[in-house]
Amino acid sequence: MPLPETIFVKYTEEEAEFVSVRPVLRQQFRLVELVDMVLGVTGKDAARLRQILRSGTVVFHGFRYWWNGIESAAGELDAVLAVFPDDDPSRIFDTAACTQIFFDRAVNRTVLELSRKEAGARLWLRRRSLWDAWMGLAAASAPAYLHYSYLLHGDLYQSPVTDQLRSQLHQATQKLAPRRLREQWNLASPASAWRFLCPRPPRPAAPQQESP
Repeated sequence: MPLPETIFVKYTEEEAEFVSVRPVLRQQFRLVELVDMVLGVTGKDAARLRQILRSGTVVFHGFRYWWNGIESAAGELDAVLAVFPDDDPSRIFDTAACTQIFFDRAVNRTVLELSRKEAGARLWLRRRSLWDAWMGLAAASAPAYLHYSYLLHGDLYQSPVTDQLRSQLHQATQKLAPRRLREQWNLASPASAWRFLCPRPPRPAAPQQESP
C-alpha cells in the first residue's frame, strides 16, 4: 500500500489531568509536513520515525497530535527524508547567516535566547547594534559545528564563554543594549557557552510525476 500524500490529524493541548476539556482540532497535513514535525522530536532516525508514524501520535510544542497509524516498509520513507538536510561539519560559521543566539548555563539549559531582530536595533546615536558587537565577538571565538537541528531548521554552532569573553559581552551589552536586554543579560551572564543558529530549511519536495 503506497504512503498517503495527505493525512488528517487531530490535535489538542497536552494536559497532565486524566480528563481533558481542551477542544480537539483537525487539520490536513501533507506527508512531508507530518514528517517534518516528527523529526523535530526524533531527529533523522528512520526507525524511530517509522515507529511514531505507525503508532499515530506525537507530542510537539505542548500539543498532542494523533492520526490513523501509517505503515511503511524499510526504505519507503527515503524519498521523504531526502528533503531534509543532514549534518554537515564542513559548513563554516557565517555571522551573516546567523539569526539566533542561545546562551547556555549547562547542557540543555538555555538561560537566554535572542534573535537578530531583538538584538539588532540601534540605540540613538549608536552606529552599531548589540547584535553587530556580539557577532564580532562570535566570529573571534571561532564556533565549532554541532549538528543540524530538525526542530529549528538550521545548523547549530557553539563556543565556550570564557571569563574574558564574558567581560567583553557584558561591556557591549551595557553600552549598546536597551534596558530590557541589559536586564536579561544580567540574568544570563553566568552562561558557560553560547550557540548560534544558521537556518538551512528543508528542500522543497520534488513534484510527483503522474503515471502515463
